[in-house]
Amino acid sequence: MVYADLHSHTLASDGMQPAAENVRLAVAAGLGAIAITDHDTVAGLKEAIAAGEQYGIQVVPGVEISTIAGGEDIHVLGYWIDYENELFLERLANLRSVRDKRNEMMLEKLNELGVPLTMEEVRASLQASKKVDETLGRPHIADAMLRKGHVSSIAEAFDRFLGKDGAAYVNPPRIEPATAIGWIRDAGGVPVLAHPGLYGQDQLIGELVESGLAGIEVYHADHTVEQEQHYLSIAKQYQLIVTAGSDFHGERGGVVFHSPIGSKKIEISVVQQLIEAKQKL
Repeated sequence: MVYADLHSHTLASDGMQPAAENVRLAVAAGLGAIAITDHDTVAGLKEAIAAGEQYGIQVVPGVEISTIAGGEDIHVLGYWIDYENELFLERLANLRSVRDKRNEMMLEKLNELGVPLTMEEVRASLQASKKVDETLGRPHIADAMLRKGHVSSIAEAFDRFLGKDGAAYVNPPRIEPATAIGWIRDAGGVPVLAHPGLYGQDQLIGELVESGLAGIEVYHADHTVEQEQHYLSIAKQYQLIVTAGSDFHGERGGVVFHSPIGSKKIEISVVQQLIEAKQKL
């Protein structure tokens, strides 16, 4: 049986490695396909696709769009998008500007809480300089906090400050999940709800199906076995494509976040299901 890992991040967003390295790790894990799904950017896709041709592995071009519903972050994955679509690129750029505003707001709250940190210090802690079409987010802030000794681990940074229950957490207005679904479909892609077990908003799934949701990430590093079974039944109820992904971001503070490439995988036939869903658009 050949498998695919359909959720991974690179240096283009909050991953720790170049896109080509994700592809190499997928080959080393014995996978037949790997998706690159950076947050609100497609900047790593050309490098990944070139690496896929070099290593002889299928690379699924993707993206993970940040949205908000019920006051909570909801992420929508898009597969087989036209990553050179000008309207789509413009829309992603607008999302990155909101993300930048959020970063500044979080830094302001951290400073008010007696945790001094500047954007310059966050950027200085990065492995590589960020390009205009790449994203910077909470993991980068957490990494800078760790390097400055404000916290003892990335987990502590999120638990105490940056997570949704953290003292410095902010969530400025963003697009709704249904809007992201529309954007993905406009770009010729297939929209899939990422890690629904992290939200606890199951009622949202039916609403998003009506907006064009095509799949659901049933198997994810942060899902329990019970959650996997629960969302598998929901996928069957709505006839959604079932996907899986490690949500690999690389290693920070000696810990792999969320899990290694290939640790959560699905039969490669699902890649064909996504292609067929794209052809029906």
